[in-house]
Amino acid sequence: MNLPAQAELSTARAGQDAAARGSGIECADPTPLLEVRDLRVAFGAQTVLHGLNFSMAPGEKLALVGESGSGKTVCALSLLGLAQGARVSGSARFQRATLPGKHGPGAVVDLLRLAPEPLRALRGQDIAMVFQEPMNALNPVFTIGEQIAEVLRCKRGLNAREAWAGAVALLADMEIDEPQRRARAYAHQLSGGQRQRAMIAMALACRPRLLLADEPTTALDVTLRAQILDLLERLRQRDGMAILLVTHDLHLVRRFADRVAVMERGHIVEQGVCSDLFSRPAHARTRALQGSAPQRDPTEASSPAPAEDAVRATQLQVHYLVPRAGLLGWFRPARFDAVQDVSWRLPAGRTLGVVGESGSGKSTLALAALGLLPFAGELAVFGRPWAVSPAQDLANRRALQVVFQDPFSALSPRLHIQDIVGEGLRIHAPELTAGQRHDRVLAALKDVGLEEAQFPGLLQRYAHQFSGGQRQRIAIARALVLQPRALVLDEPTSALDASMARQVLALLQKLQAVHGLAYLLISHDVAVIRAMAHTVLVLRQGRVVESGPVDTVFEHAQHPYTQALVQAAL
Repeated sequence: MNLPAQAELSTARAGQDAAARGSGIECADPTPLLEVRDLRVAFGAQTVLHGLNFSMAPGEKLALVGESGSGKTVCALSLLGLAQGARVSGSARFQRATLPGKHGPGAVVDLLRLAPEPLRALRGQDIAMVFQEPMNALNPVFTIGEQIAEVLRCKRGLNAREAWAGAVALLADMEIDEPQRRARAYAHQLSGGQRQRAMIAMALACRPRLLLADEPTTALDVTLRAQILDLLERLRQRDGMAILLVTHDLHLVRRFADRVAVMERGHIVEQGVCSDLFSRPAHARTRALQGSAPQRDPTEASSPAPAEDAVRATQLQVHYLVPRAGLLGWFRPARFDAVQDVSWRLPAGRTLGVVGESGSGKSTLALAALGLLPFAGELAVFGRPWAVSPAQDLANRRALQVVFQDPFSALSPRLHIQDIVGEGLRIHAPELTAGQRHDRVLAALKDVGLEEAQFPGLLQRYAHQFSGGQRQRIAIARALVLQPRALVLDEPTSALDASMARQVLALLQKLQAVHGLAYLLISHDVAVIRAMAHTVLVLRQGRVVESGPVDTVFEHAQHPYTQALVQAAL
């Protein structure tokens, strides 16, 4: 190993020992739980990780922080052999509890050189992973409980009854309401936050020694985010589990991690004890990440009063039929009221924010506004109600576009980017020629910061060839290409790092000022609502508990739930 690498590794070990002592971790065993040296990953001719060096003690919490595309997720995936099509070199020495066969108990193994079968046995048992996009990681044809129970049967040898009881208990540990009922639900029947918590339950089923957590709280509101972090901390203290946290959320890192490693373009540019790094950041990238909080444009508040409502809802109600336990449940399902008697108006050119915890009904409200769910009450888009005629509904769909929370699920894996972004033009603007559609697609992608010069062959790439943040920008471009009059933004920045989120919010503010767009903004992030919204609805269990101008609601919150949301965001 070269001298700079040796120095970096020595510094990392010193920081590791200090962090371990500060968190009460016993370090009698001098062997690190995980020691990564000169990790390099390449896809084809492009190298994406350039000689990473870091180590972790048993029970330690290390955060990998950086912008989308910096290599954080690739690093975590490569440790478990999940970076498909990658050339991986270096070493990743892991001290596991037991390994069947020749290695014996307590052996130190190199994860990058394990054969497929021993590596498969290690996954989930000694090292588990929480993926960033649970909707794609969860199987859509099995219930949540069945998927968790499968882990318990395969890895811990439980019988069917014991595995099901364990699955329900794990969901209860994740503080999911009605765990018995949720265990019988499918992934699409849960909110984004509930799906993410189910993924965490599955990962922790075997009490692994090391948890690789790739954005584990991305889909959670601020209150549940704090609860999940507290839960992970209790489990870490109980089981001595180490956590490698992959995230772009510096607020999360500040309150959770022992040490931080900051990544930029495949390099670790700075690492150290969390408190020292935040108080005295040495690298420009670290300082830039710290200064990336969403900011409000003070000029947009002075725009003239709108002449019409983009969307108006009166006594909106949405309910679902859900199965009951037992045989009779198939014939007499229960009714679940997801949205109850909610009224609002979204003026043209303004932003209405809807904030609340996961499962409060935010996304259901958005889907009803888009005419994608049956509803009771009145709902109109620019004065035109839904479901009057196919032609009128088509006009509503062009006027009101959407950016979904999970871009990977929303973007077809079989289409090129040119077809994904331009697909709506074939339906809503058939008069355009192929050349005109091509120009509109390029212009929309440029608006969100994606250009051919930066991404050669951009239009012929597939969605999986982009990072999570880049996929979200593609989803925004697809909505903007039709030049709509209003957008429904369902957690538009939840998959983005802090600096990219700030850029996207600034872009949305600019587009609103130039084109008079109206936004129905769904978010659990109080900072995003503060930056974007003129008015806000605070939603809890499908009901509005507080509403009004955004500054009034957040600065002088009257309802205890609103006060708790604001306090948790500080």
